[in-house]
Amino acid sequence: MNLARMWGFCSEKNHRLLVYEFVENGSLDRHLFSVRTVFGWKERFKVALGTAKGLAYLHHECLEWVIHCDVKPENILLDENFKPKISDFGLAKLCQRGGHGSSELTRIRGTKGYMAPEWAINLPITAKVDVYSYGVVILEVVRGIRLSSLVVDDEHHGIEKYQKW
Repeated sequence: MNLARMWGFCSEKNHRLLVYEFVENGSLDRHLFSVRTVFGWKERFKVALGTAKGLAYLHHECLEWVIHCDVKPENILLDENFKPKISDFGLAKLCQRGGHGSSELTRIRGTKGYMAPEWAINLPITAKVDVYSYGVVILEVVRGIRLSSLVVDDEHHGIEKYQKW
């Protein structure tokens, strides 16, 4: 399933804690954007394929469809064999099977640079927002650099765009 397992939680007054399985190699961003880490093509391919399988499971195989809404390298954990596990479902949206296939959300969710254009123009949110974010992650996996550094474009009244590569 390529999902991080949650073992438990605590929610008492101001004390909130989530307990996830231990994932030996930490998050993908530590391997992609660190000067000290050598992250080979075999590992990159394994991460790309495993993350795609995890998203496919969330979007097509769960009893209720899950839209993650915050797919990014920080939320992809790597086990001892560099098998990716999607984590941090804090922004996730459940959608009923047999529903319209889209969801009305009241506010923008996710991380700048990984958010699909649908958020900015108030279109209905579907699993395609995760696919867009996954595409940004794949570009970062291939390039080995963060592409989500944003610049404010004064010409378009504060609409953000990607820096040129």
